[in-house]
Amino acid sequence: MHEWMTDNGQTPHLVVNAAAAGADALADYVKDGRLILNVSWQATQNLKLGNDAIEFSARFGGASRQVRIPTQAVLGIYARETGQGMLFQEQEDGDTPPPAAPDPGPEAPRKPRLRVVK
Repeated sequence: MHEWMTDNGQTPHLVVNAAAAGADALADYVKDGRLILNVSWQATQNLKLGNDAIEFSARFGGASRQVRIPTQAVLGIYARETGQGMLFQEQEDGDTPPPAAPDPGPEAPRKPRLRVVK
């Protein structure tokens, strides 16, 4: 998503769960338990988008800081210009998959319907 947004001239922003382990380094910038980070190439230095963590150096309030966000703490990524992106479900600690949805059983077949579109 980051690459696609950048290739299309948009500014990628991450939505981070500020309460997640390792995401507490920027407590001054937390709002409603979330942290919004501009992760464009222009706003960051040494940006590394890894499988375990996202790492970069950026300026916050005029001071340079090294940031490391675990990928489990990332709740989504979106383009600032359009607001479009992808949100991820929050996961509980642990590796247990979410429970399967109950089987609703067989459904009655529906009749096809046509309607006039003007």
